Amino acid sequence: MATLHSSSCLLFTSPTSTHHPPPSLSPTSRLSLYSASTSTSASSHSFSLSISPSFLTRPKSSRRLSLSSFKVKAIAADKKKVLIVNTNSGGHAVIGFYFAKELLGSGHEVTIMTVGEESSDKMKKPPFNRFSEIVGAGGKTVWGDPTEIGKVLEGVTFDVVLDNNGKDLDAVRPVADWAKSSGVKQFLFISSAGIYKSTEEPPHVEGDVVKADAGHVGVEKYISEIFSSWASFRPQYMTGSGNNKDCEEWFFDRIVRGRPVPIPGSGMQLTNISHVRDLSSMLTLAVENSSAASGNIFNCVSDRAVTLDGMAKLCAKAAGLPVEIVHYDPKAVGVDAKKAFPFRNMHFYAEPRAAKDILGWQPSTNLPEDLKERYEEYVKIGRDKKPMKFEVDDKILESLKVPVAV
Repeated sequence: MATLHSSSCLLFTSPTSTHHPPPSLSPTSRLSLYSASTSTSASSHSFSLSISPSFLTRPKSSRRLSLSSFKVKAIAADKKKVLIVNTNSGGHAVIGFYFAKELLGSGHEVTIMTVGEESSDKMKKPPFNRFSEIVGAGGKTVWGDPTEIGKVLEGVTFDVVLDNNGKDLDAVRPVADWAKSSGVKQFLFISSAGIYKSTEEPPHVEGDVVKADAGHVGVEKYISEIFSSWASFRPQYMTGSGNNKDCEEWFFDRIVRGRPVPIPGSGMQLTNISHVRDLSSMLTLAVENSSAASGNIFNCVSDRAVTLDGMAKLCAKAAGLPVEIVHYDPKAVGVDAKKAFPFRNMHFYAEPRAAKDILGWQPSTNLPEDLKERYEEYVKIGRDKKPMKFEVDDKILESLKVPVAV
């Protein structure tokens, strides 16, 4: 039974929806978009809800009413012990960092095990150089080899394990097998929305056809076979403090230096950029509502798409500077679009339908405002003054006969 603690508030709920089956691993029919009330199903353990001011959510439909000036936060009555096996590189590392902080703020015990050694140069970069924030909040940090996880964490038990490291079964199996033999009750996996096959009918939704040979697909199949309680999360592009993979920074680098921003294709391709705090809140809901999350796949994304041109314009607005956008055909220019541009040169975006319908999750990403914060940090660390070379850009611009100010 849930209890609400609040000094003074009004709580609005929408009508209870009918039950819809969760998405499956196999290619099934696409989930329909519909308005559903916030899920109240939880694990067999009770929990309480506290409401505090300061958070603003935008209503997503006429039937779903939000608390416009209150933040609803679940505080687990049964504190869970959670292990995060965290990658030491790439854009996903920041997920583990935010997830750890979110869990600690909700009263859970957290250990984050990062691949590699604490003394490595990688640990001098974000988000690893901010792990003191996790320790300061009561969490634990360890380093080691996932294939030796039993030795690294000998004698320690956990209720929940999140693998935020492996991209294929060879990498994840040692962690999953150890978790199973150790009596872990819930296993979560960070997959990728990149495993969906291209579609003529975007956006990608849970249940869409995936690439059978993708490593993440093999992992999802394996954990579904050995765990009674599991869930997989498929993120896309992310923004947020501590991210060590360029997203908005790529645009800022050119805008602040008065350089044209070369975008492949028409610039009207749609993509999805989510603040990592939304990913961590979705994961936390899965921990605190394990019975609802069990056996499901969740697109771990925001519910708003943005065009590639739109991203350039929003970054320029955040910086308070003008932007010149130029479009090009990568093949005609003779460049690899994957190396020349940080996003895919195609429509590539997913929707978080399962998280909304099953977990009652709501996103907080507000890209225009989030980019303002990111630009402030960009300037604070001095990247706007850092010497940079734009050799690939120069090749593109030269072929288009676009002048570049020195």
